Amino acid sequence: MTHDIELMLAKDYRLTTAEILYRLPDYPAILQTYVWQELDLAPEFPTLKKFLTFWERSLDGKLHSVKVASCELIKPSAFRHCRAELILH
Repeated sequence: MTHDIELMLAKDYRLTTAEILYRLPDYPAILQTYVWQELDLAPEFPTLKKFLTFWERSLDGKLHSVKVASCELIKPSAFRHCRAELILH
């Protein structure tokens, strides 16, 4: 978790969601949906590209289309360092 926050703050990683439509190997006329979600760098999306390369090389379902959405989870103005944390029961 700490590593993820560091990536989002220091290196501008964003939560990236990809809706992947692919053809079923035995029934190529039928499309199936797979949703992939990971922290990635927009607009190059190296992590997503690596996953799609793996998919094309290793899986039988041929890719039909990929829709990508990316969003900043933490913005500089929304993050503050705290000096103390108080917990009340």
